[in-house]
Amino acid sequence: MRMVDVIQSKKDGQVLTREEIRFFVQGVVTGSVPDYQAAALLMAICFQGMNQTETLDLTMAMVDSGDSTDLSAIPGVKVDKHSTGGVGDKTTLILAPLVAACGVPVAKISGKGLGHTGGTIDKLESIPGFSTDLSMEAFIACVNKVGLAIAGQTGHLVPADKKLYALRDVTATIGNVSLIASSIMSKKLASGADAVVLDVKMGSGAFMHTRQEAELLARAMVDIGNGAGRKTIAVLTDMDQPLGLAVGNALEVREAIEVLHGRGPDDVRELCLVLGSIMLELAGKGGPAQCREMVETALCEGMALQKFRDMVKAQGGNPEVADHPDLLPTAKIKEPCCAGSSGIIQRIVSDQLGMASMALGAGRRTKEEGIDPAAGIVLLKKTGDAVWAGEPVAILHTDDRRKLSEAVTLLDEAIFIGTAACDPVPLILEIVR
Repeated sequence: MRMVDVIQSKKDGQVLTREEIRFFVQGVVTGSVPDYQAAALLMAICFQGMNQTETLDLTMAMVDSGDSTDLSAIPGVKVDKHSTGGVGDKTTLILAPLVAACGVPVAKISGKGLGHTGGTIDKLESIPGFSTDLSMEAFIACVNKVGLAIAGQTGHLVPADKKLYALRDVTATIGNVSLIASSIMSKKLASGADAVVLDVKMGSGAFMHTRQEAELLARAMVDIGNGAGRKTIAVLTDMDQPLGLAVGNALEVREAIEVLHGRGPDDVRELCLVLGSIMLELAGKGGPAQCREMVETALCEGMALQKFRDMVKAQGGNPEVADHPDLLPTAKIKEPCCAGSSGIIQRIVSDQLGMASMALGAGRRTKEEGIDPAAGIVLLKKTGDAVWAGEPVAILHTDDRRKLSEAVTLLDEAIFIGTAACDPVPLILEIVR
């Protein structure tokens, strides 16, 4: 088989065979397919598309390119959750202990953030002493002991995705739905869960800006999951404004702890209850109403909070942080950002706000770059709220005053104030089963 023939076939709009796809993926991993040929096929896929079978075959070939996590030593149905990424998305910090408190084991492998938001690992590592660098034996032992564990991704999981994503990033081939879906789902399938709940974000702070794009991606990923024998459900959620009020690693841990205490922003709480009830449903704990009641009880009666304490302690962190969040890193500078005019907040451009947070030190531009765990932004107002000129709309957290100027400029550009009444967009847009 010749790679040039595979490229020609897709360029002509033909359906690639499983063998052709595996030849391509294995060649990318071994280096027998050079970057220029791999990039040519990626571009042909962007122009011609892939059908459902091709997308599944690509995903499974990527899964088979490296190691897969074996979770068979953990009793019960293991349900994973994945978010396509959003500003202020700290749901895993709440969901994992919430679902574990309901008797469903959570063995979650997460990554560090790249770009304007920190990843789950970045957030957890802002907790003093917390370790996400666990061997597989320690990871499984932690889940069996306390019901959950969250660890960093190993370098051997889906190596094909790492190479292909790097190529897509520099060849303008990021946006194809099949390539996005296979990238996400290959990692989820390789992580070993029996079922997957997908939080597919839509809006200014998401990769998919329109509902149509988000629905296509959600359907593609659900088809892949079910085609691979894993029960999969997607929830389309709004990201036209940040989730919750806090954006930044330690700040988001604080907000997650607030929710676990039964307080915190309503949108964060509601999304966690929706996703958590679906995770229980996929684990066979009952119907939608019964599972919703279970997660509400676990949250309201403090069982989820106790699981959070247990997880932090088991992974080397200080469990006192659950009751004393002041133990988390705190920025030296807390600068208010004020409204330039009076009116009603019409919209908050989430990705712009995320960029402002990154300018303060909360995100990284390259994987090697460090982050400031205390940096970020806490919103005081959201879409639909009234403001007066000169009134603070957000607090900027940083240790470096030189970073404030760029962040203030970005934040001013992110928040639009007008005079018209503004109804917020519903948080839960659709459930794709």
